[in-house]
Parts: sequence; structure tokens; C-alpha cells
Amino acid sequence: MAEDFDPTSVPIRNAATVMLVRDADIGLEVFMLRRTGNAAFGAGMYVFPGGRVDDADHADELEPFCDGLDDADASAQLGVESGGLAYWVAAIRECFEEAGILLAAPRDGSPLDVKANDRHAVHDGSLSLVDLCRRDDLVLDLATTQYVDHWITPMGEKRRFDTRFYVTEAPDGQDGFHDDKETVDSLWVQPAEALRMQAAGELMMMPPTIKNLRWLRDFSTASAVVQAGAAITDPVTILPKIKFEGTKMVDILMPGDPGYDEL
Repeated sequence: MAEDFDPTSVPIRNAATVMLVRDADIGLEVFMLRRTGNAAFGAGMYVFPGGRVDDADHADELEPFCDGLDDADASAQLGVESGGLAYWVAAIRECFEEAGILLAAPRDGSPLDVKANDRHAVHDGSLSLVDLCRRDDLVLDLATTQYVDHWITPMGEKRRFDTRFYVTEAPDGQDGFHDDKETVDSLWVQPAEALRMQAAGELMMMPPTIKNLRWLRDFSTASAVVQAGAAITDPVTILPKIKFEGTKMVDILMPGDPGYDEL
């Protein structure tokens, strides 16, 4: 590693990402996005919608618009003292910003009208998620968004994240589309096909994405995935480690790999 780079000084930011699944004629599909080649983290990689947990995601005024989960229950699921609800909120906000899919519904049961301008306004910060919920009296249905995995970016990266992975069924009538800013391509794809394309060098992916695609591959319907996600009560935290030779990264080791404990 470069002499002017101290890996121990890199802060670990909280993040959330969500796997959107749906039933298609060809079977189960998941929504994926390609990050721009200019991204500071994961450039060019195919990922699930997600990003950093912002301060606004912790807003107390958001809780009245959250259905099926409160902060105490969310925090217990994540194993944190408080603030757990913000991860679910961040997953929904990032999904709307990056994929244009809003995991919400009007409180009165009327059809949801998703406006492209609202997506861009939430993305640029001119409209907060709580203001959108308040304006349209929307409810965020958190009960159907299941926490299934937990990864921490290895030391040695210049940006590190403590990321919680979620899975939920995509709402009817919302197909999703990349934002042409942070993400430059998008697709609905069968998990097995995505893994084939990754192995063939057609899609670049990070280890957490590959691992979760392998988990999704075992299911045939979206409802089965969400049901299995609900049964996961204590995801194991995965912290990869980077193996260097001098300043060159030569391998990424996972817990249980030979040499992992010695790094």
C-alpha cells in the first residue's frame, strides 16, 4: 500500500442495499444496476440499489410513516442499541433514487403515482423522503423488506462500508431504471444468468453481490425469497481481508479461507 495512505484511518460508514425480486415468465428475476466508471467505490460494478445511511434517514418524524417495524424492533434485528430503522429507510430511499422504484403506498389505499421529478428531487436533496411521505401521505411498508446479510468492506480500501443487505418483492407496475448519474445501466436478470455472465467476464461484481446471487439462485418465486429472508434472524457479519504483496493486492480472503486468520 502507498506510504501516504493509512488504512486504519478510513472511517467505516453505515450503508444499506436492497435486492428487488419479481416473478417473470422465465422465473425469478432480480434488479441490478451498473455503477458509473467514475464512481469512487465499486466503479463499473453491477450492484443492487443501495448506498450510505444519511443523517436524514434517522429523522424521528419518519417513524409515523413507517408500517410494520419500529426503531426498537429494527435495532434488535441489527444488533445495535438504536437507530436501526434508519437502515430500512435508507434502503427505500436509495432504491427510489437509484432505481426509480418507490417501496411505499398511499395510506388511504389508492394507487401509487410515482413521479420522475420526485425521484430526482429526493436524489439531489431538494425534497426529503419525509417531506414526500408527508405531502402524499405515504406509508413505507417495512414489514416486507427482510434483513438477510451483513458485510464490512475490508481494511485496505480507501472507502469502507458497514452494509446491511435486504430483500423485498418489487411492487407491481414499477419496472425500474438507472439514474444515468451514479448508475449507467440496469437490468432484470435471473440470478443464475447473472452469475454465468459474471463468470464469463460480462458483468463485474463484488464478492457480496456474488454471494447473494448464489443465495437467490435457489429460489423459484419472489414470495419464497421473502419468506426465506424473514426466517433469517441473525446474519453472520462477513469481513473479507485483502492480501497484499508490497503495495499490490493479490487476493481477497473470506472467513474460513486458508491464511485468513494470519492477515
